[in-house]
Amino acid sequence: MNVFVFGDESGVFDRSHEEWFVFGGVVFVSKDDKDMAVRQFIGAERNVGKGYRTDELKACRLSKKHKYALFKRTAGWNRFGLVVDLKRVNPKIFSHKKSKQRYLDYVFKVGLKRHLGSLIKSGVIPANGVESVYIRFDEHTTATDGRYELREGIEQEFKYGTINFKYNTYHPPLFRNMSGTVDVTFKDSKSDALIRASDIVANRVWRDAKSGTLENLKGKMSIYIFP
Repeated sequence: MNVFVFGDESGVFDRSHEEWFVFGGVVFVSKDDKDMAVRQFIGAERNVGKGYRTDELKACRLSKKHKYALFKRTAGWNRFGLVVDLKRVNPKIFSHKKSKQRYLDYVFKVGLKRHLGSLIKSGVIPANGVESVYIRFDEHTTATDGRYELREGIEQEFKYGTINFKYNTYHPPLFRNMSGTVDVTFKDSKSDALIRASDIVANRVWRDAKSGTLENLKGKMSIYIFP
């Protein structure tokens, strides 16, 4: 089995002007389900996109009504949101671009591990039956070496396990018999419908966080709060 993950972000990682930052995404455990979701979402975009003069329906350009319609189209998919409460993040993290990126990488890596771990516990994913994990994320300004570090970090967590040298402890990998790879690719969302769907999911989680209504998403998707 292969696992397919799509993601995007919403909000600005700046505690001086914002309170929340969100990663949102969707997970598929079969290529057929993934391909069907692509067709479904593109069809939904065609229905709501007639009044917009753009070739890409990003959440920031859509009315509340149309954002809701596209979010509704993702109902039944496996959705997740990683919510960062910026006021609780150590202020020193915001002092340097690299420390901010490392923290965001940590949130995405650990949050995704928690979510996939919950799917193992619920029987959606077999712990010993995953060959490769394919992650597609919206393209942004992360440097090439930063992207490499993120992929290496996720692969370590999923395939090899990690060692905490401070406490001399070993944490086993999420997928013990993983024979393939962790493939992390940053893509222009114009060319990937499921990254655009992730943008809609992330924006919905971000808006609910801002309005104090995250409870409304309970039972509809998985939410993880950081730090």
